[in-house]
Amino acid sequence: MPQEIQESSRSVIERLMEQYGSSLLRMCALYLKDADLAQDAVQETFIRAYRHLDNYRGESSEKTWLTAIAMNVSRDMLRTAWFRHQSRSTDIDVLPEQPADFEFPDNTVLTEVMHLPAKYREVILLRYYEGLKLKEVASALGLSDGRVRSRLNKANELLRDRLKEWYYNEEQ
Repeated sequence: MPQEIQESSRSVIERLMEQYGSSLLRMCALYLKDADLAQDAVQETFIRAYRHLDNYRGESSEKTWLTAIAMNVSRDMLRTAWFRHQSRSTDIDVLPEQPADFEFPDNTVLTEVMHLPAKYREVILLRYYEGLKLKEVASALGLSDGRVRSRLNKANELLRDRLKEWYYNEEQ
């Protein structure tokens, strides 16, 4: 790779790291349920992004592209034999700061989201936490819009059932 292209790629990756690093780290930590492994996942995400920067065609936003890479890295990590035999849990308080406009009244909702099966948890995290549009979630996960809509509906139904008492208690 010529020196000037290498320099340009570095500055692009540095900008992407600055702009999306914390968000990806939090998402990976929630998905992997381990803050330390999330750091490894985000590092691998940016390594893969750097290697394939010339393949990025701009058909999706940078955030969607990086999120897709991060989700694939996280899934790869979950598939390893070592990972399946480890006890994983992370303290929500040690994760990077949430975006200023994102709030949970307490950890009840997040706890229930984290107990959803992976296919429902990932659409909830991408759609509501990361704020991706339906098409962006579909692109990041390699699914059709209809499949994402279906998973979101099912995830919302599961959460509604699990949080029924919580909502009831909040109204009192």
